[in-house]
Amino acid sequence: MQTQVLPYLRQLSKAGIRVHLLTFEPRLHSAWSEEELAGQRAHLSADGIQWFCLPYHKWPSLPATLYDILAGAWKTFRLARSEHLDVIHGRGPLPTLMGMLSRRWTRCQLIFDVRGLIAEEYVDAGVWSPGSTQFRAFKWVERLSLREASQVVVLTERMRDWLVANRLKSAEQIEVIPCCVDLSRFNKAPEQSAGGGRFEVIYAGSVTGLYLLREMAQFFLAVRARRPDAFLRILTGAPPAEVASRLRQAGLSPDDFWVDKVSPAEVPVYLRRARLGLSFRKATFAQIASSPTKIAEYLAAGVPVVCNADIGDVDALLARERVGVVLKTFDETSYAAAAEEALRLVGEPEVRSRCVAAAQRNFDLASVGGARYYNVYRRLSEARAGQSTAA
Repeated sequence: MQTQVLPYLRQLSKAGIRVHLLTFEPRLHSAWSEEELAGQRAHLSADGIQWFCLPYHKWPSLPATLYDILAGAWKTFRLARSEHLDVIHGRGPLPTLMGMLSRRWTRCQLIFDVRGLIAEEYVDAGVWSPGSTQFRAFKWVERLSLREASQVVVLTERMRDWLVANRLKSAEQIEVIPCCVDLSRFNKAPEQSAGGGRFEVIYAGSVTGLYLLREMAQFFLAVRARRPDAFLRILTGAPPAEVASRLRQAGLSPDDFWVDKVSPAEVPVYLRRARLGLSFRKATFAQIASSPTKIAEYLAAGVPVVCNADIGDVDALLARERVGVVLKTFDETSYAAAAEEALRLVGEPEVRSRCVAAAQRNFDLASVGGARYYNVYRRLSEARAGQSTAA
């Protein structure tokens, strides 16, 4: 919400679009006091966002989900009628389903904001099986959302091309908006002094599920073999002791790494101190739709990226902008070749400024994210105006 929802909504509000936000909050009544809710609503209202929330129910899974879908659809219907809404924007299949149910009695247009191939990712992570009821139900909702939406937002060009090739949506109904970042957060952070400290390699994010911690550790060892002063820094919410144990099992000594959770405000400071940023994850079919936020953040901090192949549009981006290295396979020969290429890249005098420029062109919150979301709403407005003229 804080990095991939509210910043975009603020951009839309600045463009003159009235925004109403509905969220589902875990432990709504125990985690929030009435004063805190009122304060948050006032804070968002100052940004042009009217916030509404419902309690999120997790258990028992299927009945809880069905209840939340119906509650969300009813709340959306009431908001659409009382606030005279023109567009319902669903972030993911289930919110889009709520929009589909509610707009049966409204004239709202529908946006389906595809946040990835979530059902396939659950299978890849071992949470669901391909033939499970949950998987099949989720895929049905996803296909229905694609069919009913007037406009679709995807994170990658590869996902757009796949939708078009499979005739699930036409190209003019799809907007590609990668996970963007507020570059000002990184511009304000102090930059590492040239030649100071150890050669830091950094990873920020989850270390379970689709993310390949062991492989990142093995790549780091290839870097350290060529740069004895190399140091691996892991920023994650996972228990540090568990992560440290996994790193030691991969062959690292305690002096080689540091693991901890840091506040969002501290992340840019740590990234600006790094020389290389890592992002290794399982390269399954679902990754055609993936846009790792960490890669945008690394580049915004002026840090070249080392990523494994076939993750979203990253391969093409790193090659086009000359700001990173793509690891083709996970073996010693590939680790060694990628480490040498990465160290050569880091040694280029203009690489940090090139990374920042690439982030500006591809991931800037205002000029890329905000502008493209506005394009979606503009097309819907033009379509509505055309229908009114025709009538």
